[in-house]
Amino acid sequence: MNQRLEMFSDGVFAIAITLLILEIKIPPMDSVHSVTDLWHRVGQLWPSFFALTFSFVIILISWIGHHNLLTTLDKTSPQFQIANGFFLFTVIIIPFPTSFMAEYLDTPYSQPAIVVYCLAALLHNVGWNVLYRYILKPTPLVKEAVGAAHIKKLSMGAKYGFLLYSLIAILAWWFPHVALVVNILIWIYWLYLSASIKPEH
Repeated sequence: MNQRLEMFSDGVFAIAITLLILEIKIPPMDSVHSVTDLWHRVGQLWPSFFALTFSFVIILISWIGHHNLLTTLDKTSPQFQIANGFFLFTVIIIPFPTSFMAEYLDTPYSQPAIVVYCLAALLHNVGWNVLYRYILKPTPLVKEAVGAAHIKKLSMGAKYGFLLYSLIAILAWWFPHVALVVNILIWIYWLYLSASIKPEH
């Protein structure tokens, strides 16, 4: 496996996670008139901390999955490197919908923000599907001990995920908060899998 590819990928993940916290702004001192007022303003930051936590979990799970996936590869290809670049693009844009949702979640205008967030989750799933495709084609890149069947199994799960995230994105147009809750539950499930499933070598 190309260590430069993994190091570059890890760097993108690190940048994406770092960008999340930069969106949380401390209330300026000249806007605070009492301790109670300060606590109130800190409390108003809950959408930002919620969005930060949710997106952090998404990026963390994706980093774990990406790392485990790279350990199954015996080699890379130009097609896979481009596919990996697209996948990283779907990671690095996550701070934008995070900031968007943090700004509008607790307002009457939350629907567009949640829709954009759900679309970002869908795009990220597309990134996984593209990765799996170019691990298997034009020639399998996996280690002989792992076998293409393992990647095909993961690929099938990502394809089902595409259908699910598509439905969630559609649901978000009419029931945005319901769609957000479903999205959260799915990522809690992915977190459970990440903590319980050992990578194949």
